[in-house]
Amino acid sequence: MDAASLAPRRIVCLTEETTEWLYLLGEQARIVGISGYTVRPRRAREEKPRVSAFLTAKIDRILALEPDCVFGFSDLQADIAAALVRQGVQVTVFNQRSVQEIFSMLMQVAAMVGQAQQGLARIAAMQARLQAIAAEAAALPRRPRVYFEEWDEPCISAIRWVSELVGIAGGDDCFPELAARSLGKDRIIADPLQVVARDPQIIFGSWCGKKFRPVKLRARPGWSPVAAVRDGELHEIKSADILQPGPAALTDGVEQIHRIVMDWARRHG
Repeated sequence: MDAASLAPRRIVCLTEETTEWLYLLGEQARIVGISGYTVRPRRAREEKPRVSAFLTAKIDRILALEPDCVFGFSDLQADIAAALVRQGVQVTVFNQRSVQEIFSMLMQVAAMVGQAQQGLARIAAMQARLQAIAAEAAALPRRPRVYFEEWDEPCISAIRWVSELVGIAGGDDCFPELAARSLGKDRIIADPLQVVARDPQIIFGSWCGKKFRPVKLRARPGWSPVAAVRDGELHEIKSADILQPGPAALTDGVEQIHRIVMDWARRHG
């Protein structure tokens, strides 16, 4: 009997990153339900029933799918997990907040579906690319100050894995002390003029699924002297590409940040 035959056969993914990873591993047939916020891969929305939001889920519908495993993320889904556990469902809730923890989650999921070797190979390729990006960034004569905004009202700064990816890509997070705080409410910048004081040279907006509007940011009182505002260095990165702690952030998300940082360095070197 091989490892794949012992793996869960009916998996519900309450967030996007495990769905994307299972598709990359070629194990999408095991998925019987996904989050309604899933956009990666696009085909998942067409092939799989949507059974949850982020903070809520259709428990009866999940139970009807007869899952033998449910993947969730963080304490924010603790109530969903508890409701399913009380119904006898196996639930695995990951709580990855750093780049290293994302890789750990990916390895655990790959092993659970009998794809440990493929998982290791894919992880090694992602790690090698991150190392190459970091090497390019290390050669920059100047590193830009970067403000990454997860939400606009109130202003919320980057979570840990995003802050780490900004660093790998060649930028310096303006609020590194906030990045270590896992909860969004603890990363609120109470006085937006703190951003002005730190004078970021690049601003990334990724407003949790809401479209980033540079014109709205430019209009903030007192923000006109900020270097990024003055120089037009206001860039959107789609939430699905950077705020999901999974493959997307480690590939497309960091690549976008790196490309913008390198463009800035060429103009300001």
